[in-house]
Amino acid sequence: MLGVTKLLCEAYETEEKLNHILNDNGGVFPAKPKFLQFAPDKRPVIIWNLTKRCNLRCSHCYSNSADKYYSNELSTEEACKVIDDLADFKVPVIIFSGGEPLMREDIFDLAVYARSKGIRSALSSNGVLIDSNMAQRISQAGFSYVGVSIDGTGEINDWLRGMQGAYQAALSGLRNLRDYGVGTGLRLTLSKRTLPQLPAIFDLSDEEGIPRIYISHLVYAGRGKKIVQYDLSHDETRKAMNYIFSRAKDFEDRGIKKDILTGNNDTDGVSDCAC
Repeated sequence: MLGVTKLLCEAYETEEKLNHILNDNGGVFPAKPKFLQFAPDKRPVIIWNLTKRCNLRCSHCYSNSADKYYSNELSTEEACKVIDDLADFKVPVIIFSGGEPLMREDIFDLAVYARSKGIRSALSSNGVLIDSNMAQRISQAGFSYVGVSIDGTGEINDWLRGMQGAYQAALSGLRNLRDYGVGTGLRLTLSKRTLPQLPAIFDLSDEEGIPRIYISHLVYAGRGKKIVQYDLSHDETRKAMNYIFSRAKDFEDRGIKKDILTGNNDTDGVSDCAC
């Protein structure tokens, strides 16, 4: 993932901090919590596709998920052993993904177990299953953040995700999570179909007070490789990135704290530096 907000809006401040720290410490970097993102021993955030099962059938799904049981998935005991290994490696965060991770009956047990091992838990979800009761359970299990995938507003999202009413259900899920104090974010996959929806996604984040937006480039796997003709051209990618940069800067200029990120194309960083 590329932190657009950090690179675009905090680059000078970050450089000043680093120079100050290194000068004060004879070139040796101290592992203080506030500068942990720059520390040489920083550990990775783990995105774990815990299940392939999903209640939706998104046209761009990189795992080709479907609403059926998959016999080769880890048991609860096996998943806990993976968490043990991650804890030994001092991983700070696990983002449980899928498929739809909320379709795992043990998802809350795994989150509690991860927390007992000192690992913070987050979710990547389509949001459709998050009614008030589910939001409460997510909060009680200690999930600090849920990223909800929405690929546009209204009918375009429902069409791409293969379910009538998916947009309204996801939006309701975001609001339910907010009511229980769980951090939220919007997630969108870029394609020719969703590029026109970028303004609506940023507006939705603004209107609903959603503090994070994650924009992913199309992944050529699963059903995603079947729609490569809908991937963005170089010119369209530049247009999309310039728009993302402009909205990130607008939030910053208005004093609104938003964490804007992109993923699955590291050249976004080069684009950012070239602005």
